[in-house]
Parts: sequence; structure tokens; C-alpha cells
Amino acid sequence: MPLDSRVDKIVKLMNALDREPADRTMVQRRAASAALARRGGALVMPKGPEPAQQRDVVIPVDGGQIVVRLYVPHVAGPVPLYVFLHGGGWCIGTLDERDPRCRTISAGANCVVASVDYRMAPENAYPTPPEDCYAALVWLSEHADELGIDATRIGIGGESAGANLAAAVCLMARDRSGPALRHQWLDVPAVDLTMSQPSIHSVPDGYLLDLDIILEFREAYLGSLDRMTEPYASPLLADDLSGLPPAWIMSCEFDKLRDDGVAYASALKEAGVPVESQILKGHVHPSFAFTRLIPSAKAYEREAIAALAKALHG
Repeated sequence: MPLDSRVDKIVKLMNALDREPADRTMVQRRAASAALARRGGALVMPKGPEPAQQRDVVIPVDGGQIVVRLYVPHVAGPVPLYVFLHGGGWCIGTLDERDPRCRTISAGANCVVASVDYRMAPENAYPTPPEDCYAALVWLSEHADELGIDATRIGIGGESAGANLAAAVCLMARDRSGPALRHQWLDVPAVDLTMSQPSIHSVPDGYLLDLDIILEFREAYLGSLDRMTEPYASPLLADDLSGLPPAWIMSCEFDKLRDDGVAYASALKEAGVPVESQILKGHVHPSFAFTRLIPSAKAYEREAIAALAKALHG
């Protein structure tokens, strides 16, 4: 089917406004992304309900420390935990940019949302980002009592590169006998960094995620492409996907990463992992952020949050 008519208008507008030089540095990309979020974030994604409490905690990680932002719902604890990992090609993105979504998830699923400010590439290349995210998961689980969290009810997820990290952390938690996870929520995941899935080339540029950007961010993230087949970099390529938490996976029709999600859903099912997956017809890679403007994007968000709530409270 063609692009959703509302999505089409956004795509045309954003393509017209994208006049940044192609050779801008990653620092410049981060600044531009943050500025865009400040100017236009509220136009595409509502702010979200006010949590009962919102605070930042500092977590020690190998070689430093990171910040995790906690969103506490208006319900008596202990409550489940959802660990959220933002996207941005492992190189850009901030806690503030996904603040609206975290507020919405916390209120909708009656859970504490922990948004992880993992260290980013290229300054902190793979495997630092997934290791930071795993360290955050372990720390939150170990400090569950003081945080009002039920450590037996934990889910994890993210968007795009954040979904890649979430899938990697699920593998780490299984491989290292870490915290038990009830649910993994993967929106438009990048799970094959060899770029071998058909949609990488069959979906043309111009739908808000072009091939040159994907390749630039992959190189920045991995440092050496020799590592792109490692399972914590490309979860789809793991030898064994059994024993992972039930998955909720969403792909978009006009997204070069569409078939990453499709292939991962299929591989998880073959490994005996319960999976619910779908392709949003007429949508593009960042459609999950268009919840104020696109009714179908808002409907999807409600459905995904309901699935998370069921997994955490069932």
C-alpha cells in the first residue's frame, strides 16, 4: 500500500527541512537532533502524563558512570520495571527526547520506567553501549527494594538502535544468568549489522532513514566491521535464541530495517520463544514518534503498552 497520507506529509516536510551538510560531525548531528527535539518534539509526540515521581540516579559502570531516569507511576509499590533504551544509531539521542514516551509508558502500564543514558559511539564504541545497558539492568534489579520495584517483573525494550541494545541485553541476561526478563518490546529493531536483509536495498531512500546514514552510524558504533557478526552486535546472528523472554516486535512497511524485525520474529519463533509481531502498513522508520499527528501511530502505541502491561502484571 502507499504511504499513509499523514505520514506522507511529514516525510515531505522533513525531507524539505533537512538541509544539514552531509559531512557534519557526530557532535553536530547530536546538537541538531537535540535542537529539533526541543523545537518540534511536542508537535509530534504529546508530553505525556505527569508521573508521581521523576528522578535521575547515577549508576556505576565499567570505566565510569551513567545516568538513569526513573518515572514512577501513581500506584502503590512495589511495581514492575520497564527498562527503556532510546534510539539514535548508538550515536545520538538524549533522555529528554524520549521523556514523553517514557511518561506515557509508565502511566499506561503502571510500571516504573527506567530510561538509560548509556554512553554512545563513536567515543564509546561497541561493546560499551550494550554493556552499559546490561549494567543498568543489573543495578536496578539489585536495588529493587529501595526503588519500590518488583524484581520478579521486569521488561526491556527500545526503538531502532535502542531495540538492538534491548535484544542484546536479553541475550546477556540469559548468557550470564542475570535478571529474569518477562518481556522484550522491540520497535523497528536493527538486529543484523551485516545489512543482509532484503529491505535494506529494496526500500528506497527518502523515507527518513537512508542507507548512507545507516552505514555511517554502523561504522561509528562498531569501530571495526570485523565485529558486526558478534551476537551482542547482531542478535539475529546468535547461534542460539532459545530461552529469551517473550517478544513484541514492530516493523514499518517503508523502512530499510523492516526485514530485520521480520527475520528476528521468525528466528525467535523457531527457537521456541513466544512472539507477537506486526508490520505497520504505510509507515516509516520513525512513525512510533508521530503519536500526536498520526492516529494509527497512537493506536499502535496503546496496543504495545497494553501488551507490556499484560506481560508485567499477568
